[in-house]
Amino acid sequence: MSSQVRLRLLPSARCLFDEPVQVKVAGLRSRQVVTVRARSTDERGMVFSSSATYKADGSGEIRLDRDPSLSGSYVGVEPMGLLWSMKADRLHKRFQKNNSLNPHVVKFSVEEGEGRTLAEETNERLLIGDGVGRIPVREGNVRGVLFTPPGEGPFPAVLDLYTFGGGLSEKRASLLANKGFVVLTVALYGHDDMPKDIKEIHLDYFEEAIEFLRKHDKVGGKGIGIISLSKSGDLALSAATYLSGVEATVWINGHSANTIFPLYYKKSLLHPALLFDTGRIIPSESGASIGKYAMNNPLLEENKASLIPIEKAKGPFLFLTSEEDMNWDSKTCMDMMVERLKHHGKDNFESICYPRAGHYLEPPYGPYCPSSFHGLWGQRIQWGGEAGSHAAAEVHMWKKVQEFFRTHLSCDEEMNNNSFASS
Repeated sequence: MSSQVRLRLLPSARCLFDEPVQVKVAGLRSRQVVTVRARSTDERGMVFSSSATYKADGSGEIRLDRDPSLSGSYVGVEPMGLLWSMKADRLHKRFQKNNSLNPHVVKFSVEEGEGRTLAEETNERLLIGDGVGRIPVREGNVRGVLFTPPGEGPFPAVLDLYTFGGGLSEKRASLLANKGFVVLTVALYGHDDMPKDIKEIHLDYFEEAIEFLRKHDKVGGKGIGIISLSKSGDLALSAATYLSGVEATVWINGHSANTIFPLYYKKSLLHPALLFDTGRIIPSESGASIGKYAMNNPLLEENKASLIPIEKAKGPFLFLTSEEDMNWDSKTCMDMMVERLKHHGKDNFESICYPRAGHYLEPPYGPYCPSSFHGLWGQRIQWGGEAGSHAAAEVHMWKKVQEFFRTHLSCDEEMNNNSFASS
């Protein structure tokens, strides 16, 4: 390595997963062309990497927030491009980072010519901040992990329904806790002593999780928020519609009907499952198919019983959807729900559509995933979107979610005594 070339990460090489860093290179020759690389390994040992070519300015410096990439994983000025453009070294693999105790460690390097390394620096991207509590939950039927902010509270509470795919995901919940929310993320199957597979879903489980959260001594406010994604979107809609204590609901690229599994409450069927036709999954040359049109139409008479009567919900909704969601047609589902609420004289919603974004809208700065194996479809599926636009959508989405919950989950005057981390 060159002793003159310096690679710096500002303001610090250690930060939260959802915080931007400024990448700066100094000590190069005037107008020198180099390749800046990023490399990481996920929880399964899958290697992800990216690279971009830059030309130094007259003083031998490169700043990723100022200078355009000339070629590589992306082009143009993209301050965090090396992170969101990282790709797996095998096709159709999605970045896995579910355990909040394991930081996302990214190795940055500056190289010249045939891979000669000039400088290196490691970025440790934490999922759980200083003072945030992490408590595994095995209470009654509820299985999950509870995250609590530092301080006595009271804090607003959020139930994270990152439930499908099996197991438990802590990433989104722990990052929200860093912002001043008590967050319970729950598993539905494939975790701890839970069954590996399910054939039906009982809303009672989420009612139990809501009551657990509301009774916690750090939780304030009249009720809780719910955040969802994909299939769990319709579970969030049902919880907001039928259960007490739900004050605000975030729906991300979900459906307007109860999908895949029948939904029960108090041992009675609430909604049959809206099913899908694998014959409408479209194959592609990439080896990953398009599932967007596979779901049956919920507006057909034989399927209407699967539609969730969200006009009965008391709290507000935040609908977030991607125009190029290729998993299913979440944009049409959102439009359907907006029309339904307006028809019933309701204005308790906000709706945002992100152009050129794909299905998995998650906390920002993780590697964009164009395709991976879909457990329900039983094959590799395209998630849709364009990497740069999707990354920008995640930044906006993440701030919007926090603003929405802070607005609608206020703990009144008590809340003003607690300082929040910036978003």
